[in-house]
Amino acid sequence: MLRAGLVEINWTFVFQIANTFILFLVLKKFLFAPVLEIMENREKSINDSLDDAERISEEANKYKTEYLEKLQSAEDESRVIITKATKLADERSYHIIREAKEKVSELKDKADSDIELERKKAMNEIKDEISTLAILAATKILENEVDEVRSKAIVNKFIEQVGDEQWQN
Repeated sequence: MLRAGLVEINWTFVFQIANTFILFLVLKKFLFAPVLEIMENREKSINDSLDDAERISEEANKYKTEYLEKLQSAEDESRVIITKATKLADERSYHIIREAKEKVSELKDKADSDIELERKKAMNEIKDEISTLAILAATKILENEVDEVRSKAIVNKFIEQVGDEQWQN
C-alpha cells in the first residue's frame, strides 16, 4: 500500500472513487439532466416572456402612435368643421342683414309713395273744398249773374293761377 501523505491508496480508496464516479453518472442521468432541462425550460420561458413583453410594448407604442395620429386628425377635422361653420354663419348673417336692409328700403319706398299719394289726395280734396267754397262765395256775390259752368271755369282758372307750389306750403 502506498502512502503519500494524508491519503492512503488502497482498494477502499479505489472503490470510493469508483462509487463517486458511479454516483456522479447516476446523479447526472437522473438529477442533473432533469434539473438542467427544467432550468433550460425556465430560461426559455423567461426569454419567451421577455420577448412577449417587448412585442406587447412595441404593439402598445404602435397603438399609442395610431391613437395620437387619430387624435390629431380629429382635432384638425374639428378645426376645419368649426372654420366652415363660422364661415357659413358669417355668410348667413350677411345675407340676413342684406335682406333686412332691402326690406327696410322697400318699406321706406312704399311708405314714401303712400305719403305722396295721401298728400296728393289731401291736396285734391282741399282744392275741391276750396273750389266748392269759391263757387258758393261767387254764387252769393253774383247771385244769379253767372251760371254754374262759368263759375267752375273761373274757379279752375284761379286754382291754376295760384299753382300747385303755393298749395304745398
